[in-house]
Amino acid sequence: MILVTGASGTVGAEVARQLAPRCAVRLMARDPGRITAGDPRTEAVAADYEDPVSLGRALRGVRTAFLVTGHPARRHDEAFLAAAAAAGVRHVVKLSAAVVGDDTDDLVTRRQRETEEAVRRSPLTWALLRPRAFMSNTLAWAPGIRAGDTVSALYGDAPNTPVDPRDVASVAVRLLMEPERHAGRTCTLAGPEALTAVQQTRILSELLGRPLRFRPLTRREAAAELMRRYPPEVAEALLRRADLQAAGGKKRTGTVPPELTGGPLRTYRAWTLGHLHHFGGRSPAPAR
Repeated sequence: MILVTGASGTVGAEVARQLAPRCAVRLMARDPGRITAGDPRTEAVAADYEDPVSLGRALRGVRTAFLVTGHPARRHDEAFLAAAAAAGVRHVVKLSAAVVGDDTDDLVTRRQRETEEAVRRSPLTWALLRPRAFMSNTLAWAPGIRAGDTVSALYGDAPNTPVDPRDVASVAVRLLMEPERHAGRTCTLAGPEALTAVQQTRILSELLGRPLRFRPLTRREAAAELMRRYPPEVAEALLRRADLQAAGGKKRTGTVPPELTGGPLRTYRAWTLGHLHHFGGRSPAPAR
């Protein structure tokens, strides 16, 4: 039995979808009603990282777990790892972030480094998966594109190497399915090309068949927007990560070999083609 936490999120749902034909899968979320990976071969369970009893129930009979957490302060990883060890779990794959290996020191990155260290100290065997930014992050632009013709972002000329969440999930599945082979492995996964927000806007414009305009946000505008969505310390951390990108710190490639990705990584153009409907366009029908 493999447990997938964060099953209501983008990567967790895709990991569950790819695992379902291969093995028994249990999906964990605070609210199982939000889980969209509705394969009849999976089971959903309600659990909270701050409720040891619910964690124990979720982990019963589990041998391998995919761990996704997101709170910048609470010790969710430590609680999960303790419960997993008590339940007899043998192997954990932790979803981290590529920025952990970068030269930056903000609140969120410090916490991600702490959670990686907690995984290493646990009695379980482990693997760490560090992806760059998800291509799906640009879905945040969709409302502005549907309503008009403008994409707004900070540092439009700063390169990143975004990765398709499906590729992240494919690597996670291999790390989960082959624990002995990949125990102790740290995988940094970047996309196949460095792109700026301006270049991504051009790709969206071409595929939608209509002109789009990129409007660069000032740092003050970006800070105000982040402060509306996040606590101040998280907003500041995200701004510092943007500064790292502006300095060229996020254009580095990854370290994941082809046998883990299962083939060439998807480009941003390929990801966009499959998600045009979110931006007001028409995505091609899936191949039969």
